[in-house]
Amino acid sequence: MKVVVIGGGPAGMMAAITAAERGQKVILIEKMKTLGRKLLITGKGRCNITSSLSMEDFIKNVPGNGKFLFSAFKNYTNKDIISFLKRQGLDVKEERGNRIFPITDKSQDVLNCFIKRLEQLNVKIIYNSRVDEIITEKEEDIIKVIGVKVNNKIINANKIIIATGGKSYPLTGSTGDGYEIAKKLGHTITKIKPSLVPLEIVEKNQCIELQGLSLKNVEIKLTDSESNKSIYNDFGEMLFTHFGVSGPIILSSSAHLVRYKDIENKLLNKKIKLKIDFKPALSEEKLEQRILRDFEEIKNKQYKNSLNKLLPQKLINIIIEKSNINADKKINEITKEERKRLVKILKNFELTIKSFRTIDEAIITSGGIDIKELNPKTMESKKVKGLYFAGEVIDVDAYTGGFNLQIAYSTGYTAGMS
Repeated sequence: MKVVVIGGGPAGMMAAITAAERGQKVILIEKMKTLGRKLLITGKGRCNITSSLSMEDFIKNVPGNGKFLFSAFKNYTNKDIISFLKRQGLDVKEERGNRIFPITDKSQDVLNCFIKRLEQLNVKIIYNSRVDEIITEKEEDIIKVIGVKVNNKIINANKIIIATGGKSYPLTGSTGDGYEIAKKLGHTITKIKPSLVPLEIVEKNQCIELQGLSLKNVEIKLTDSESNKSIYNDFGEMLFTHFGVSGPIILSSSAHLVRYKDIENKLLNKKIKLKIDFKPALSEEKLEQRILRDFEEIKNKQYKNSLNKLLPQKLINIIIEKSNINADKKINEITKEERKRLVKILKNFELTIKSFRTIDEAIITSGGIDIKELNPKTMESKKVKGLYFAGEVIDVDAYTGGFNLQIAYSTGYTAGMS
């Protein structure tokens, strides 16, 4: 049997390896001049390979159609990808938040493992080539694939796996080609939106003042001010930018927010609030006690010089301004009411979400091939026999932490073995 895999990212490479290991003749077509361009930039160039959580917990971390992946995650687990890399000579390590990284901290070493295995299996790779069309034939009532047209040449195939990625990071080759191919074959493409993407803030001037400030142990809450409904909360690291906010917990919040009902209208009407707790380890009462202790040591100083122990330098001016306490006021003149106001701001710093950044800045794409049109046990199309999908081209997406790469391996493996 001849298998053609379209797309040389982690899903495509895994699909090609899996099919070749089962004795199939495999051709991998990649439109860029190298494989795995997007893999190289994951985890800030270190490659967050997967997570050490149980596979049941993986589904909980996939807000975009997680249940669809039940079989794929069972077929190929986090332990399987770690074993694969170790067989190729690369050890891994676990870091904060259950994240698994290569021991070398280099994503290139992860990519080299895939390339080495493809070479061992004699998978033919065609670079700098875009698939023009998938050729099908109708036999009675069944449409089935018979080949692909590449560079005006026909390559015959019994099975075709589309693993072209989404539309995020287009410079890596993810430009939505797979959606167009699938659409021509009768597939439905759900709405394409950015996910795991930074957020723009209405109070832009505050963010510009805080630009570059990275906060490690903070808690965030996204709320709908119209219904007072809590949308998402998380704890961890975030970053202020010239347009708003970014960082791991912000990116994960965007994956949740993108699916919130009537989100475009809510953003337009400034109804989505981001609340930051700068001191989540302390209750309001304990934080006030901490502030009192600090104040006691410097009671003759001015308020504007009193928060150095408590807060990063960049945050102090904004907190002073928002607390509405005269910056020149002496510490021993600050009232109990003013102190409580300061505590409230530190525990509930509020900003308004304006919009998502563009899909070009998104780590992944929300939306894609409608899962209702795929067999979750094989990743085969229900519309075209012999046509399979793997990775980000499918309408599945997860939070940060290695979950999206695991989706790529697991769906790639499932398509390749089927």
